[in-house]
Amino acid sequence: MRMPPRFLVRHPYLLLVLAGVLFPLVGSEFWVGTVAARALIIGTMALSLTFLTSTAGLVSFAQAGVAGVAGYTLALLSPNVTGVGVEVAWPLAVGAALLMGTLAGVLVGWVSVRSSGIYLLMITLAMSVSLFYLVSQNTEVFNGFDGINGLKAPVVWGIDLRAPLPFYGMALTAAVLSAAAVLYLDRTPFGSQLHALRNAPRRVSALGFNAVALRIVAFGVAGFIASVGGVLNTWFSGQMSPGAVDVHAAVNLLVVAVLGGIRHPLGAFLGAITFVLLENYAASVIDRERFNLVIGVVFIVIVLFAKDGLSGLINQLRVHLNPAWTGGRRAKTRRKAA
Repeated sequence: MRMPPRFLVRHPYLLLVLAGVLFPLVGSEFWVGTVAARALIIGTMALSLTFLTSTAGLVSFAQAGVAGVAGYTLALLSPNVTGVGVEVAWPLAVGAALLMGTLAGVLVGWVSVRSSGIYLLMITLAMSVSLFYLVSQNTEVFNGFDGINGLKAPVVWGIDLRAPLPFYGMALTAAVLSAAAVLYLDRTPFGSQLHALRNAPRRVSALGFNAVALRIVAFGVAGFIASVGGVLNTWFSGQMSPGAVDVHAAVNLLVVAVLGGIRHPLGAFLGAITFVLLENYAASVIDRERFNLVIGVVFIVIVLFAKDGLSGLINQLRVHLNPAWTGGRRAKTRRKAA
């Protein structure tokens, strides 16, 4: 059955999921197992920041650190060539990593949510920097700057989860479920409370809601999403080092979220795709050492000329390419309101 164009315009998420499922049929192993899988991982981690900002109006520099807590937990509970930690069954290791990452998100929220604006941003940055120095200077547990190496994804029922196609499927599933969870929460009473807290915090407190508790829970949800990306990123890279939690990693996540559009879950993945493509092909345009210059130029151009990043640009194109449908939808909305 042929799918009508109007249906695709109304349901862009289904179109993206379908494109993701069919992509391995046309993409090479490099594109599937490296480029696309890495974009999905970065997008999942950036989604945690997008959730905090779009739903609760909170901006955090600690999401890379939260993902790093999950990554280090998984590394310390998995077999590795560095010889640190203890080896447990991989489901227990993954469960412990997600739990520790979520608790790290709650801790960040508990420490920082009583502040706002630039003070909130600086507190989360300070916590991220503290984690970096903790893991880089501790050689007995975290092996310092060398990190924990030789990590491998598990083999389940004879399937190597790090093989290009299985790993891509796992990353795509995690990304879709994470995005679906964010969209679902946005439509729940909890999401409505967070929106109200973002727009009118004093009124929310006056109505009897605990604003501090709501923000801490939001950080916990974001911590879980970041932890999912942290687990996948550890298996993807095969190692865990302080570079995964340093300031550059924190800034990169913020850049990815803003590039794609920080007000919409879709923006996290659009920004991640753009970032990974530039990361892989910037060397053909400019020296690898000047990759950040290319990212900076693209970032400035998108921020200046595209409202709300790439997702905002796509919405503008949808309106431009489908004026009749858009006008009809607005008229229908007005009739319902009347």
